[in-house]
Amino acid sequence: MGLLAGYRIIDMTTVLAGPLGVYQLALMGADVVKVEVPGTGDVARDFGADADLRARRMGPSFLASNSDKSSVTVNLKSPGGREAFTRLVRASDALVENMRPGVLARLGFSAEDLLGINPDLVYCSLTGFGSSGPLAQYPAYDQIIQGLAGMASVTGFPDGDGVRVGFPVCDALGGYVAALAVAAGLANTASPRGVYLDVSMLDAALSAMSWVSSEALFGRHPHRIGNDNAASSPSGTFHAADGPLNIATNTQEQYSALCRALGREELISDPRFLTREDRKSHRAELSALINDALSSRTVDEWVRDLAALGVPSGPLLDVPDALRQPQTESRELVHRVTLPGADAREISVLGSPVHVNGEALSPTRPPAELGADTERILLEVGCSADEIARWREEGAI
Repeated sequence: MGLLAGYRIIDMTTVLAGPLGVYQLALMGADVVKVEVPGTGDVARDFGADADLRARRMGPSFLASNSDKSSVTVNLKSPGGREAFTRLVRASDALVENMRPGVLARLGFSAEDLLGINPDLVYCSLTGFGSSGPLAQYPAYDQIIQGLAGMASVTGFPDGDGVRVGFPVCDALGGYVAALAVAAGLANTASPRGVYLDVSMLDAALSAMSWVSSEALFGRHPHRIGNDNAASSPSGTFHAADGPLNIATNTQEQYSALCRALGREELISDPRFLTREDRKSHRAELSALINDALSSRTVDEWVRDLAALGVPSGPLLDVPDALRQPQTESRELVHRVTLPGADAREISVLGSPVHVNGEALSPTRPPAELGADTERILLEVGCSADEIARWREEGAI
C-alpha cells in the first residue's frame, strides 16, 4: 500500500499535531525519519497514564502517533550535528517541524537555507498561529487555539460557559492539514519542486468550522445549543427507554419517516412542524413529543428500525466501547505492534482512516527507541563511519 513509497520525510515535530500528521504519511508508505534531541527526544515519550511505558520512554501519548518511524538523534547546536542534519536534508524529500517561528532559522536552517541545501525539499512549518501576524511568536496549545477559534464558544449548553472539545481537536486538525499540504507538495511536478508550507493550527480550526464560520461571515452570531443541531430539527440527542440516542433528520423525508416510525404521523402535518424552520422555532415542543414516543423502546431497537427507514441514528458510546464496536473492528482501525525490548510487550495503536483498494493501512513497525536508527540512517545518507564516531564523541548525535 506504499502510495508514498520512495519518499523520505524528516519529522522534527513533537507532542501531537505534527507527529499525528506525519504518522498518516508514514502509513501511506513514506520513509519517515524522526529527528530528536539526544537524551530527551520528543517530550511525548514521557506522557500518558502507563508508568511502565513512561519509564521506557514509550509513553502512551508517544505511541499513538509514532509507529513506522525511525529515530535519529541530532544536536543542532553543535557543528557536527548541523553537518549530519545537512546530509540528511540533502537526501530527503520533505521536512516537517513545529518549532516556534524563527527557532530553526536561528540554528542555521531557515526556509531559504533548507531550500538552498535541497532545492526539491518540501518544507512544512506547523505552528499555532503561522509565521506571520501579531500572535506568531505566542506559545500555543490545543485549548488556547480552541478558545481563539471560537470553538469553545459554540460548544456546551446555553446557560454555561463555553466548553473545550473533549480531545485535542485543533492539534489533530493541524496535523491533518500539514499532511495534506506535504502530500500536495510531493505531488508537485515543478522542477525544482522545493516549497515552503506555512500551516497554522488556528487557520486549520477556523477552516474546519466551515459552516459555523460561514454563518458568522454572513452576520449570524453562532451560540451554544448543547446537543441540538443548529441547522435542523429534530436533530440532536433524545432519550429512549434505556438511555440517550442521537437522531438526525435533515430532510423532510427523514422527518416524515421518523414520525411514522414513532407512531406519531399527525406530527407531519402539525402546523408547528411543517417546515424545517417551523421545527427549529418549536424545537422544545417537538423534542418533548419525540422523547415521549421514544420511551417505549430501547436504543438498539430504535437504531435498527430507523436505519431501515433511512433515518440516521445511533447510541452515545464511551471511547472504549467506540473502539470495540463491530463497525470499528470490521474496518481494522486498531492494530497490534510489539515494542522493542526483551519482554516483547504488545500494544494497540490506531492505523489510518483510509483504505486503499479495500485494504486497511496499518503500521508495520512499532515506535523506535530514542536514537535507535541514528547510525543506520546517517550511513544511508552518505556519512562515513569515522564521521559518525567523531560526532558521537562530540555529543553531536
